[in-house]
Amino acid sequence: MIDHFGLSVADYGRTRGFYDSVLATLGYRCLQEFKTPQGMLAGYGADKPEFWLSAGGRCTGKLHIAFAARSRADVDAFHAAALKAGARDNGAPGLRAIYHPHYYGAFVFDPDGHNIEAVCHGPD
Repeated sequence: MIDHFGLSVADYGRTRGFYDSVLATLGYRCLQEFKTPQGMLAGYGADKPEFWLSAGGRCTGKLHIAFAARSRADVDAFHAAALKAGARDNGAPGLRAIYHPHYYGAFVFDPDGHNIEAVCHGPD
């Protein structure tokens, strides 16, 4: 349903470094980066950019973004990398059976305070 989405951030360099680190644990990387009249823009994904960061100031309001993980080990790696990169914990890796029996996720607050999640829906 969603082709891509973007997030405007307060400190582009810091936030780009954060997402470079944590998304790599899930098999995603920066595929494009370029300058626009508004500032820098970076697109992340596996095959095509689906998640975009842009300079220009922090988005207001509360955002929740969940990134797909291939395995529970990837969720664990995402959480560890995020904390190492300066994120604040918002939920250690674990089962969230309230959603469904195999829902395994981890939650952190990114540099702008957004609730970022990695989730694996498989039984592994």
